Amino acid sequence: MALFQSVFAMLYQFGDTFAFLVISCAGLAVIFGMMGVINLAHGEFIMCGAYVTASAARAGLPLPLAILTGALVAGAVGMVVERLVIRHLYHRPLDSIIATWGISLIATQGVLIVLGSTMQGVGTPLGSIDVGGRSYSLYRLVLMACALGLLGGLYMLFYHSRFGVIARATIQKPQMANALGVNTGRMYGLTFGLGAALAGLAGGLYAPTMTMVPTMGATFIVESFVTVVVGGADIFVGAAPAAAILALIKAGLTAWYGQLFGQIGLLVTVILVIRILPGGLSGWLKGTTR
Repeated sequence: MALFQSVFAMLYQFGDTFAFLVISCAGLAVIFGMMGVINLAHGEFIMCGAYVTASAARAGLPLPLAILTGALVAGAVGMVVERLVIRHLYHRPLDSIIATWGISLIATQGVLIVLGSTMQGVGTPLGSIDVGGRSYSLYRLVLMACALGLLGGLYMLFYHSRFGVIARATIQKPQMANALGVNTGRMYGLTFGLGAALAGLAGGLYAPTMTMVPTMGATFIVESFVTVVVGGADIFVGAAPAAAILALIKAGLTAWYGQLFGQIGLLVTVILVIRILPGGLSGWLKGTTR
C-alpha cells in the first residue's frame, strides 16, 4: 500500500508538472519557436487571460466560457500588439527583446495602477480525492487532460488544416508565400494572435489555482522558455518530449530534495541541452531520422 501511494504521488506530480509545462509553453512555442520572436511579454498575456477569466467568472459566466473569454481577449490584444509593434521588428531579435520587455513592464505596472496589487480570484472547482491519507485536486487531473488535448489540437491545426499549411509556409518561406498570393501580413498577425491566445488560455486554466497579482506571469515564463529551448523550433516534435523529460526531472528532484532543487534541475538541464544540442530535441530527432 505504501508503495502504491508513493508511485501514485510520483505520477501525479509528474502529470501536474507536465501539464504546466505544456500549457504554459504552447503560446511561446508558436511565437518564439515558429516565428522566431523572443516574446518577453509572454507572462503578461498569461496574466491577461487569468484576469479576464476571473472577472468573467465573477460576472456569472461558467468557468469554461470564462476561460475561453480570457483566451480570446488575450489573442485580440496580441494581434493589436503585433500590428503596432512586433510587425516592424521581424528579423530584428534584439529589438524585439527590448520591445516586448517594455510591453511587459507597461502591462504589469498598468494593471498594478488600475486594478491594484491583488484581485479576487475564483475558487478551484471539482474538489479533491484522498489517496492514502493525502489529498489530490481533481482539477489538476483535468489540466493534465487539457495538456494532451492541446497538443493534439495544435497538431491537427498546423498539419491538417488549410490555415496551418499557409501559416507554416508564410513563416518558413514568406517571399514564396507572398508570390503565391498569400497575405503574409495577415498570417503573421493571426499566428501571433494564436500564440497570445494560447498564453491567455494558460492563464485562464490556471487562474483557479493561483493568487491573482500583476506579476503572476513570472511564475510561468521561466518554465516556458526552458521547455521551448529544450524542445527546439518544432513545437510538436520537441515540446512534448521536452516537457516529459523536464517534468520527470523536476518531479523527481522535488519529491526527493524539495522545490528549489526541482527548479535548479530545470535550469541545469537547459544549460546542458544548449551546450550539447543547440537545435534542441527537435533538431536532434529530425537529424537522426534523415
